[in-house]
Amino acid sequence: MTLDEVISEFDRGLRSMAGVSRMSRPIPESTMPPSDATGDVLSEGAQLTDKERAHSASLMRVNHVGEVCAQALYQAQKLATRSPELKASFERAAREEEDHLAWMSTRLKDLESRPSLLNPLWYAGALAIGFVAGRFGDRVSLGFMAETERQVEHHLDGHMKTLPANDHASRAIVEQMRLDESAHAAAAIGAGGSEVPFPVRALMRAASRVMTRTAYYI
Repeated sequence: MTLDEVISEFDRGLRSMAGVSRMSRPIPESTMPPSDATGDVLSEGAQLTDKERAHSASLMRVNHVGEVCAQALYQAQKLATRSPELKASFERAAREEEDHLAWMSTRLKDLESRPSLLNPLWYAGALAIGFVAGRFGDRVSLGFMAETERQVEHHLDGHMKTLPANDHASRAIVEQMRLDESAHAAAAIGAGGSEVPFPVRALMRAASRVMTRTAYYI
């Protein structure tokens, strides 16, 4: 990589960990009117309860951590590959993930909460894992990325089930993220990604559970 590229990636990493990210797409907005848990329409001024707000904020913090890790993974894989085409592909996906990061940061502020205090740790771990995967070759790197995105999509499906019914703002963001992650997984497989062995998939799921449970609170 050139010096300019190194500086750019270093800047992106710092912004990812600090929760200061740029978005190229506007924050997704819901067209649904506010409603309560039973589906009854509420007035426009209806607010989340303290308990609902705290739960939404915790889920958004978990998602924010996921996007911090995504930035690190894509950065590592750009460093590891020698293919200009793959570098460009990883860069496009990373920019979409940076949108997610910015959306999550904004939503956390709206919910009067904060990102995970352990973001530097999550970032460093994901960077190391991504670089190791990348060193096994492009097919392995792409397969690892596809499996990561599949697991993230599954994780977001779970959030859609547990987010407060009246939190349409968070739901709109999570739904768009879910669509993007699915597209990233399909693109990685289409580019030649290999299937990740079951033991590795299981290890990835276990690590994800530790991360999500910790980030929910810290």
